[in-house]
Amino acid sequence: MANHKSAKKRIRTTARRRIVNQMSESKIKTSIKKVLSTTDKAEAEKLYKDAIAILDRSSVKGKIPKNTASRKKSALTKHINGLTTVTP
Repeated sequence: MANHKSAKKRIRTTARRRIVNQMSESKIKTSIKKVLSTTDKAEAEKLYKDAIAILDRSSVKGKIPKNTASRKKSALTKHINGLTTVTP
């Protein structure tokens, strides 16, 4: 158990940062899953823009490495390009 004042503060700040990091990681995973689960090209492209924005923002803020964001964006792009346009 922490005895110093600074160590107690570090425990509190670490707990807060952990929650924030979990939220951002969850947001990334959810946006990617939404794009990959969609088979309609128009809807997938709309979700794709949101997912790319989230990945770029996370990369700039240092939540995920730049190459990881690039790799995930590439996988999403391949998925989008593989979808066929549905004509009613």
